[in-house]
Amino acid sequence: EMTNREEAEMQISELDLLSSMFPYEDEFIVTDQLAVAELKHYVENESAEMPSSKVQFILNVKPEVSNASMVEFSMACALPFKYPTVLPEITVRSSLLSRSQQINLNSDLKAYLMQNCSGEPCMLSAREWVKDHAAAYIDKELSSSSVTTSNAMQSEDITFTRLWIYSHHIYNKMKRKNIIDWAKELALSGFCMPGKPGVVCVEGLQSSCEEFWSRVRRLTWKRILIRHREDVSLEGGGHAEIQKQRKFSALEEKYFDAHGARGNHMDLGQLYRFLEEKGCADIFQMYFGVEGH
Repeated sequence: EMTNREEAEMQISELDLLSSMFPYEDEFIVTDQLAVAELKHYVENESAEMPSSKVQFILNVKPEVSNASMVEFSMACALPFKYPTVLPEITVRSSLLSRSQQINLNSDLKAYLMQNCSGEPCMLSAREWVKDHAAAYIDKELSSSSVTTSNAMQSEDITFTRLWIYSHHIYNKMKRKNIIDWAKELALSGFCMPGKPGVVCVEGLQSSCEEFWSRVRRLTWKRILIRHREDVSLEGGGHAEIQKQRKFSALEEKYFDAHGARGNHMDLGQLYRFLEEKGCADIFQMYFGVEGH
C-alpha cells in the first residue's frame, strides 16, 4: 500500500519527466499550475494538508501515419490524488473523430490501461498507445472526404459551465473593468459583487469560462479560488440550448446596500434573495457556510 505522500511524489517525478521529454507548449501543457504547486508543497511539508484540486494537463500527440500528417490528438489528463494506485482520467479528442469514434477510442484506451498499468505511472505508455492506435479510429471515408472541421465539431457535445469564484475582496477599478470586459468578449453572463468578500459568477461555454478564469487568476489577488463549478453536457448544443441554460442575462456588477467605512460590506441577506430569485440559493451556503435568511 502506497501512502498519499508516496503517490504525490510519484506524480511530481512523472510530471518532471514529461516536461523534460516534451519541452514545447504545443506538446505538453499543465492547465492548472496552482494544483502542481499545492502538490509540491504537500510533498515537501510534513504538516501540509492534502491538495484540494487534481493536477490537470494536456498532451498533444501526432500519430505516425503516412497520410495523417494533419491529424492531432489531444489527451486531456487529470491525476486523481491516489494515482498511480488508481488510473489517471484521460479523454482523447480530435476534430476528425465523430462522437462514437471518440467514445470507442477512449473506452479502448481505458481497457488497455486497466490491463497494463495498475499501480505504476502510466502517462507515457498511454501516450504511446494513442500515438500507435488513435489514427485507426478515424474512418477511412471520413478522413478522405472533405468533412470540414466545423462539421465534425457540431456532432460533439458542448458543455455549458457555470463558475462561482470567491475572492477575499474586489475593490480595484481596473480589475472590475477587466471582469466585465472579458465576460463580454467571451460571451459570458453572470454577475460580479465587488467589495469584501468579492463574488464573481460566470456562465457560458466551458472553454470560454476556462479562458476567463485563466485570465482573472493571473491578476494579483490576496486570495481567489473557484468555490464551485457546474458543468452541463448539451447534446449537440447549439446557441439556443446554451441560452436556455443561462440564469443571468449579461454580466453586471451587483451592489447590495453597501455599508461599512468604505461602503464595501455588502448586505448578504440581499445577496441571498438575489440568488434565490435566480434559482441559485444553494450556492450561498457554499460561499458563506450558513443558511441564508
